Amino acid sequence: MAWIRSLIFGTGYFVFTIVYGSLSLPLFFFPARARHKITVSWTHLIIFWARICCGVKFRVIGMENIEKRRWPVVVLSKHQSTWETLFLQGLFWPASTILKKELLSIPFFGWGLRALRPIAIDRKDTRTALREVKAQGKRRLEEGLNLIIFPEGTRIACGAKGKYARSGADIAVENNVSIIPIAHNAGSLWPSKRFIKQAGTITVVVGSEISPQGRDSRGLMSEVENWIEQTCDQIAKQAV
Repeated sequence: MAWIRSLIFGTGYFVFTIVYGSLSLPLFFFPARARHKITVSWTHLIIFWARICCGVKFRVIGMENIEKRRWPVVVLSKHQSTWETLFLQGLFWPASTILKKELLSIPFFGWGLRALRPIAIDRKDTRTALREVKAQGKRRLEEGLNLIIFPEGTRIACGAKGKYARSGADIAVENNVSIIPIAHNAGSLWPSKRFIKQAGTITVVVGSEISPQGRDSRGLMSEVENWIEQTCDQIAKQAV
């Protein structure tokens, strides 16, 4: 049954992506905010479709930390699946995400991504990528966009931990904007590189705003990393 439900979801995902990807081409004549808003409706649709087809529900703890936030912010999140890359776009709209540039070359899907004005980087050239992240990140913040960054760089299996890069904390310190940390267990229901989605409830925890004032990026990143990993451990224990 899970396989059949995942097949129905995957079919809808494919169709919705073609439709929105095709629509994104004429959208480039729209103002940036309008284009961004229309394209983000695709992420809402996919999250809703996953719930209908596969029973992938979610709950958010700490919404008050979003409601109290000052714009814009740097969002640093655990990265386990495709689910959070979609969900966070709506939760922190308007936002720009740092991602690998290869994604922009995917037909339809990549076209829609371009409309969201991401910061696309070449992960093979780390020095150039870091400069681009900082330069473009500064511009996006000045334009009023939140920055969504996955400091581990790639999707990590639920329960595992990757190496946290410091670029997000660097941007926060250099531009004097706060950090909002995000912990979740999306990978337990929507595993990376697996076709079958499992029914259940994803828990997303939004941490309190962390100010960069008077802080260095190393200490700031260490605080964020510890909070995310400890909170993910707590989510896992509660799910047992």
